[in-house]
Amino acid sequence: MWALKNNTNDSPKQINFQNKMRKAKPKKRVILPDPVFNDQKVSKFVNHLMYDGKKNTSYEIFYKALETVGEKMKNEEKSTLEIWKQALDNITPQVEVKSRRIGGATFQVPTEIRPDRKESISMKNMIAFARKRGGKGMAEKLAAEIMDAYNNQGGAFKRKEDMHRMAEANRAFAHFRF
Repeated sequence: MWALKNNTNDSPKQINFQNKMRKAKPKKRVILPDPVFNDQKVSKFVNHLMYDGKKNTSYEIFYKALETVGEKMKNEEKSTLEIWKQALDNITPQVEVKSRRIGGATFQVPTEIRPDRKESISMKNMIAFARKRGGKGMAEKLAAEIMDAYNNQGGAFKRKEDMHRMAEANRAFAHFRF
């Protein structure tokens, strides 16, 4: 988009408004699907779960957690992977509040979340609340959090509800959206 601007000496000067970013956007990394389910979402989750580059340990924890979910939820007709995906969907927030400073006052402005960020937030919340749980191993804690999220309860689900409640309370400031 080009615009003409008159200077004091009445000679038109061209200004380019299009190049707002100085650098090119970084390329998205391709995440390979996991070895058991052949699913990229599982690989992303395991990457969030991983500590100190120990991906094999993360895979073991995740698969053991799904095994535990399968044993405890035998009466469900869905597979363990479908239960996990449904649990993630149940704790995925649709809106969040961002702080926006306007005229000396800071407002909590509700904004919609990009799809990739939604997925990332839900995974991080599930892992964070699983880590906070009481239990023996991480696999058991994660299994318990997956089952709670599937049944619309637990810490991660409560976090989603709190985010939505905050956005609803600050709906009046939605016109300050970026």
